[in-house]
Amino acid sequence: MAKSAAGITPDYWDEACRHLSKRDRVMRKLIPRFGNARLASRGDAFTTLARSIVGQQISVKAAQSVWDRLVALLGAPSQRVAPAQLQARGLIELRSAGLSQRKAEYLLDLAGHFESGAVHPRQWQQMADEAIIEELVAIRGIGRWTAEMFLIFHLMRPDVLPLDDLGLVKGVSESYFSGEPVSRADLRELGDAWAPYRSVGTWYIWRSLDPLPVDY
Repeated sequence: MAKSAAGITPDYWDEACRHLSKRDRVMRKLIPRFGNARLASRGDAFTTLARSIVGQQISVKAAQSVWDRLVALLGAPSQRVAPAQLQARGLIELRSAGLSQRKAEYLLDLAGHFESGAVHPRQWQQMADEAIIEELVAIRGIGRWTAEMFLIFHLMRPDVLPLDDLGLVKGVSESYFSGEPVSRADLRELGDAWAPYRSVGTWYIWRSLDPLPVDY
């Protein structure tokens, strides 16, 4: 991994771009449009997952507003939060930051998993993608899609294909199927051509829909 002003970027990116450009006609045209843009990982594992829970089913702007209030409540000016900080607050206090009852419960469950050792973040770099997903989906409020986003944006795993991601489905429909519906089988077939860099192909499809950097 390499460090940049945007955060930590994966060393495999240039090789992935060459691979995708060679194997895929859409990628060959799409990748040059975004110059030196790269996936970048920020923050720590717990904060990344906590933010994913806060942001569920609300707009990016609303999620940032709630997150800012939560950070202020916890006294975490660096924007990073720790399990113990959340556990020190009750549901009522957490809800005062704008969280729903369910999301406050999810955050406390997340904190409990980290504090109890039920998840193994120090071992994740050596674990297979599916093993990490299995640990994460055992946490309330974290489903497979959230776990896959964590693999891509935090651990920067190169070969994740999030079949349930609406942006991927829409982008593939527009770029490859002239706007026609896309099946999971279509996505898997396309992913076979992108492998072993399906995360990178997915990232560029997201960029085709929104030229702003994809963040998580």
